[in-house]
Amino acid sequence: MARINYWNPEDEKFWNAEGKKHARRNLWISVPSLMLAFIVWQIWSVVAVRLNDIGFHFTEEQLFTLAAIPGLVGATLRFVYTFAAGTMGGKTFTVISTAVLAIPAIGIGFAVQNPDTPFSIMLLLAALCGLGGGNFSSSSANISFFFPKKEKGTALGINGGLGNMGVSVVQFVTPLIITSGTFALVGGKQVLANGQEVWLQNAAFIWVIPIVIMTLLAFFKMDNVPGARQSVADQFVIVKRKHTWIMTALYVATFGSFIGYSAAFPLLLRSQFPEHISLAFLGALMAAAARPVGGWLADKLGGARVTAYVLVIMGIGAAGVIYFLNGKQFAGFLIAFLVLFLASGIGSGSTFQMIPTIFIPKEAAPVIGFSAAFAAYGSFFIPKLFGWSVNTTGTPVTAFYFFIGFYIIAFGLNWFFYQRKATVAKQLAKQVG
Repeated sequence: MARINYWNPEDEKFWNAEGKKHARRNLWISVPSLMLAFIVWQIWSVVAVRLNDIGFHFTEEQLFTLAAIPGLVGATLRFVYTFAAGTMGGKTFTVISTAVLAIPAIGIGFAVQNPDTPFSIMLLLAALCGLGGGNFSSSSANISFFFPKKEKGTALGINGGLGNMGVSVVQFVTPLIITSGTFALVGGKQVLANGQEVWLQNAAFIWVIPIVIMTLLAFFKMDNVPGARQSVADQFVIVKRKHTWIMTALYVATFGSFIGYSAAFPLLLRSQFPEHISLAFLGALMAAAARPVGGWLADKLGGARVTAYVLVIMGIGAAGVIYFLNGKQFAGFLIAFLVLFLASGIGSGSTFQMIPTIFIPKEAAPVIGFSAAFAAYGSFFIPKLFGWSVNTTGTPVTAFYFFIGFYIIAFGLNWFFYQRKATVAKQLAKQVG
């Protein structure tokens, strides 16, 4: 493929004649690559649920830890991945970061077949799944370079939203795929207490071939954008920007909630309403599907306005979850939680749309990755907070009071800095540029 030597998506003539086709090609390869990253990152949210059923003897807190540790590692790696795309080139790093996903996928496939596998090995494999968590920062930073400002919200929403869909894909596919011996290329079956036969290794092995395919597609079909490379020092200037930290807080409230609830929801269902565990994928599916809508709405109505509505709805949704959990009413609990998921997905798109309108292009890309890194810690702290809440108070309800408090703080920040006056948003680019 011919190398791209000039890139300026804000040049409308160039964009319509040549830029658009290159940008869309890179976007549609980035999406499934990112989806696989999310699948590997969140695979423990469904594998952990099944471990004790096939002969392991882990405590509930250990199972929550296995679901949470990929979030801790992935969030930390995002700080590295944020600057990697600008330093190495988006295509180059996409190839590398996609290829390494095969390591934990293969490792988990072998480890789950032996109930004597120690917790320390499972913890290591969970940590390696964090490699998938880092990809979102590099992928988002890379895609932000390809599109003009007027389309960034939609493009980032598509990339992030469909990529996030990997969470619901793994939660939906895993219960189906582990019951079929057809895909058990390596290893034997496990027998549950009720006599049902499962092949838990399928949950990991099935993704190895798609990972190889997407690595090759990225290598042969993606592009390194000319002029997008920056040194780490050049990118690191963003930490001095006040609005970097404000937008990070807003993204923690939205995406941090989405990814944290996604990691914890299957185990939460298992402990509170075990007969409905098959519905665990619904939350992540709704949130991921809503993210492109959030980006689109933000392009049309303004990111700050959409984010404000989202934070109010998230607070109401969390209050609803508290009410219905206390009453042990599953239907109400599910509806309230899905509202929470839906709002967090829309908010993930709207907050990301705000960043390119606030920062100059070369700062917007690392800010996107930087804020995503902090937000990814939600996939560690939220499951751990649920675990603490259950162990300390006997119920996960206590954790939701913390979430509501944070949504109130985030709403205040959004209003004070981006909604309070019509002139505020217009001045932001000048302040940080």
